[in-house]
Amino acid sequence: MKNPDGPTPLPRENPATSILTGEDLAKSFDAIRDELASTLMYLLGNREDALDCVQETFLKCWRNLGSLQQVSNFRAWIFRVGLNTAKDMRRSAWKRKAKPFLGEEAMLVGRENLPGQLLEEQESLERLREAIRLLRDEEKEVFLLRQNGGFTYEEIAEMRQAPIGTVKTQMRAALMKLRKVLD
Repeated sequence: MKNPDGPTPLPRENPATSILTGEDLAKSFDAIRDELASTLMYLLGNREDALDCVQETFLKCWRNLGSLQQVSNFRAWIFRVGLNTAKDMRRSAWKRKAKPFLGEEAMLVGRENLPGQLLEEQESLERLREAIRLLRDEEKEVFLLRQNGGFTYEEIAEMRQAPIGTVKTQMRAALMKLRKVLD
């Protein structure tokens, strides 16, 4: 669940060694796991692939633990590794043949509401899911990083290695398409 005060702060460095430890990585990864999984569900099309991708992302981060002193934005680095892993999964021939099932599982939803409210929210949520699925991959990625990941435009531009103007244009296009579908 998303922190109402913004993204969960991640540990920076172990003062004794001035590098991140495996324990720091595990704590940091746990802090953003749900946000990462939710974002990857939209990119990959189903929950199982997204959870596989989250696990693979953790393993890739673990393998590169020694190079983390060079990472300035640890949260963005984990998301970037996750997005690259998802892109690799989408490119594989086996995954291209699979038909994604995007049902109710495509977004993590709290169940605290009354039944009438829940039904209304589910209908709205399904329209939103469908609208997000219709976005181009670039627009979808920027939108999800901004909304689910809580990243700034500058952070997204850095992660995607794209000009900030391009990121803002893609976000504006995504929002326009979503408003059109939802109105």
